[in-house]
Amino acid sequence: MYYLLSGLTLTVLVFGTVLYLTRNSWLPLLPDLPGTSYIYSRLPNSFAGDIEAGLSSSTFDLGANVDSGDSRAGLDDVAKTEILKIMKKRRLRFDEARRVYMEQRFSANGIGVDGRPRDPKFVSFS
Repeated sequence: MYYLLSGLTLTVLVFGTVLYLTRNSWLPLLPDLPGTSYIYSRLPNSFAGDIEAGLSSSTFDLGANVDSGDSRAGLDDVAKTEILKIMKKRRLRFDEARRVYMEQRFSANGIGVDGRPRDPKFVSFS
């Protein structure tokens, strides 16, 4: 009985350790399960809030908007939500998450990564 219990405990510990050490490779493959992401997070409603949430970089600088006293509500709420999800899920910085978001939007609207339409009948004069 003792050998069975100790063998089972050792097996569970080894299996759990292997799963923990390889979690970066198999965790993104799991679907979004309830409770795996944050339940509620209030989106920032100003450019200053967007900067604090990490939605700014040297190539996408919102500091000029804050310095000029811009009273608009900040960035688009839908885009903010999606970009924050990408940043959290894939552990990317803002610029990379914004690029991934735009590529997803392009793909959904029939536009290639290079910005050209994927329509075979498309004709361009340049």
